[in-house]
Amino acid sequence: MHFLNRKLVFYLYPQIPRNIQIPIFKEFLGTYNKLTETCFLDCVKDHNKSKRFQEYHIQQNEALAAKAKLLGQSQ
Repeated sequence: MHFLNRKLVFYLYPQIPRNIQIPIFKEFLGTYNKLTETCFLDCVKDHNKSKRFQEYHIQQNEALAAKAKLLGQSQ
């Protein structure tokens, strides 16, 4: 199967001259680098947003618990 795939690739994509392969590969690597950087930064941004959301709710719950405790003591 591997041999057939290799023959098919050679058939569909005839050999590109080396002087053209290198710039195409460099362009591919640049595009890949930009894509991975964007994905990583989006992931970090989403993680921080989620973390801040959780921290906000923890603080709100703590504040409510403190108020409830104060109300319970005043009765």
